[in-house]
Amino acid sequence: MWEVTEEDLEPIAIGAGILGTGGGGNPYLGFLRAREALRKVGRVVVIDPDEVFDDQRLIVSGGMGSPVVSYEKLPQGDEEANAVRAMEQHLGYRFDAIAPFEMGGGNSMAPLVVGAKLDIPVVDGDGMGRAFPELQMTTYLIYGGSAAPAALADERGNRVILSEVTDAKWLEKIARAVTIEMGGHAGLASSPMDGTHCRRTIIPNTLRLAYRIGVAVLDARRAHQDPGEAIISVTGGCRYLRGKVVDLERRTTRGFAKGHLILEGTGDDLERVIRIEFQNENLVILEDGEPRVVVPDLITLVSTDRGEPLTTEVVRYGFRADVLTIPCHELLKTPKALEVVGPRAFGYDLDFTPIV
Repeated sequence: MWEVTEEDLEPIAIGAGILGTGGGGNPYLGFLRAREALRKVGRVVVIDPDEVFDDQRLIVSGGMGSPVVSYEKLPQGDEEANAVRAMEQHLGYRFDAIAPFEMGGGNSMAPLVVGAKLDIPVVDGDGMGRAFPELQMTTYLIYGGSAAPAALADERGNRVILSEVTDAKWLEKIARAVTIEMGGHAGLASSPMDGTHCRRTIIPNTLRLAYRIGVAVLDARRAHQDPGEAIISVTGGCRYLRGKVVDLERRTTRGFAKGHLILEGTGDDLERVIRIEFQNENLVILEDGEPRVVVPDLITLVSTDRGEPLTTEVVRYGFRADVLTIPCHELLKTPKALEVVGPRAFGYDLDFTPIV
């Protein structure tokens, strides 16, 4: 058991933003929400997946919507907790723990807010080991979890229950449509499961990993060392390119932030030019017209001077960035998972070739 303190929140937010591969919501806003919840409630407890009992009841919690909207439309703060409450009322029982959807800046902190508000523990892990743009892309659902019921809640007090859906893709379609009508951002609770399914399908200990990454970045800043190297030392990744953003196209379409970045190399990478395509999250690196790194491996941008995660909604022309690549978890590399989170799931006619 890990009782998260206010001092833990900054490194968790930094590390989760880095693992979020450009998506998952704003890390700083997530940090502020979690800090406010801790100050009001006093504590939030994180438990290891091995501490979850077979018959315990869990719910997956997080935010849904375009990350660009989360900057322009600040959450009221109770959306995710209200979605969980709606699920409890619908099912007629209280949940024993919260399981995070993904590792993204905002969506890694949202379950901590829910855990604090509802006084239930958060499981140290998530359903992606990174961030993905669509609901069916969680390991909970890929490996046999139930897509329904699910609940959405907005800042106005509206709550919607999806009692039955055909499959996980229909959950994504319907929940996305509701989220758009709610203004582009909503709290979501879905994938109710027992402890046995959680332990079998969760990507474990990713909150701890985010914390370790964040601590490494903060230590590197204090020591005036390279934060990119610090991130690599914790994650086992590599620096693909150090460069600057020279072109950017970003548009919000059907609840997603879609577009691409072009970076020109600097220093030892001076002659190189790469293109990164994204849908909320960074999906593929193209160099010389060829795919070099593809989803589900992680592609993340951090500022060269501070190791700050550069999410797809904040990155701008002229930003200097390290492009880091990190191997994804083994649960995302199976044929079953690659059908849902591999390159073809995003419209790329490519085979997945892992970076390591």
